[in-house]
Amino acid sequence: MPMNSRLPTVLWLVLGLALAPIARAAPPAIAQTEINYLLGSIESSACEFYRNGSWYDGKKAAAHLRDKYEMLANGDRIRTAEDFIELAASKSGLSGQPYQVRCSGAKAIATKPWLRDLLSSYRAHTTLRAPRPRRGALEAGISGPTGLLSRPA
Repeated sequence: MPMNSRLPTVLWLVLGLALAPIARAAPPAIAQTEINYLLGSIESSACEFYRNGSWYDGKKAAAHLRDKYEMLANGDRIRTAEDFIELAASKSGLSGQPYQVRCSGAKAIATKPWLRDLLSSYRAHTTLRAPRPRRGALEAGISGPTGLLSRPA
């Protein structure tokens, strides 16, 4: 096989290897924000978290889930907060046992619904506080709660 016929194949291989790190993009900013909120809530909570036969405080639980998140995100497996809950924060990758949470002496529950409720509350709260365009503002180039932010000159 002549050398010239291998050149395009070699070039595509080198280009593919050079672009491989680019293909593993970080999760979208909104997902990162929501995941950071969930991790921060776990870390600062007074709840206990059950994993593989032992109970952990919020700081240790958050550190463990942060490590799992980073590993899965680097493998391009987490794109949303729901992916984080499902793939990193619901069950042990080693034993397959579901993670649990108990707060204020209450009965332990699975972390999956607990985190989904926390995420829903966060989204509802941030949606309520987000500025919304006024009626007709998009057409007129006006935005924000007062409608006075900017108007094309």
